Amino acid sequence: MIRLFLVRLLGAVPVLLLVSVVSFGLMRLVPGDPSAAIAGLSATPQMVAQIREQLGLDQPVLLQAARWYGGLLQGDLGRSILLGQSVFWATMERLPITAALSAYALAITLVLGIGAGMLAALRQNTWVDQAAMMVAMLGISIPNFFMGLLFIIWFAVGLGWLPTGGYIAFTADPWGWFRTSTLPAVSLALLNVGLLARVTRSTMLEVLRQDYVRTARAKGLPRHLVVGKHALANAMIPITTVVGIIVSLLVSGSVVTETLFSIPGIGQLLTAAVLGRDYPMVQGGLLLVTALLVLVNLGVDMLYAA
Repeated sequence: MIRLFLVRLLGAVPVLLLVSVVSFGLMRLVPGDPSAAIAGLSATPQMVAQIREQLGLDQPVLLQAARWYGGLLQGDLGRSILLGQSVFWATMERLPITAALSAYALAITLVLGIGAGMLAALRQNTWVDQAAMMVAMLGISIPNFFMGLLFIIWFAVGLGWLPTGGYIAFTADPWGWFRTSTLPAVSLALLNVGLLARVTRSTMLEVLRQDYVRTARAKGLPRHLVVGKHALANAMIPITTVVGIIVSLLVSGSVVTETLFSIPGIGQLLTAAVLGRDYPMVQGGLLLVTALLVLVNLGVDMLYAA
């Protein structure tokens, strides 16, 4: 187990290196100048040139890259141009918000996805199976931003049940957190519910046809033990793989969802950084998010081994 952990950890190094190279290169290809954005519309060319010099943006790209990687080797992700704050701490401040939203969406995904998939498998070729798979297909097909807009129109504007946006921390007001997080979490989860339901159904159907399941039934074991202990337990390996992918999809999907619902998480932070050409924030933020996702995939690998 330790050897597997170390091998997977070493394998994550090229991934992080590639992400750092891609994020650094892409930000230099994006049109616009952060110096002009900081200086404002009324700034003179001299003011813009002075800010560029202060930020080091007047230097050659290779020299900027050398400074970036030199800082990484010392554990320094740089300072946000727009926030004037350490990239690491700016990201860590918003991490609990994104983590709480993603955990809520993941809980919805697991309950609905695995439940619908198991129900469809146990009622194969019935109207229950067809209805569950049709809903799953709709969930996969509709983008989360469009679903989020529909939820705002239906449940927030039309019925007035939930707020249209904003965020309240769980520690400040649990009920307020639940109300502000439900619409974004559900819109974020529905895409992944369909994916998990389809994988659970196909895996359960394959397992239910195995000889050991027939033997368990022939021995007279109760149906819930046959399905829960023998079938579902052996179907969990591919399901666990998909859950690891879903966590990545939830984090990446939070960029759109947090912007749509005005949630001050990492997704909204990175969106503002891209629009403001905040090079250090985008580069360092993407690297930190990638590192977190690598840890999640590492955890999935450890569950595989277990």
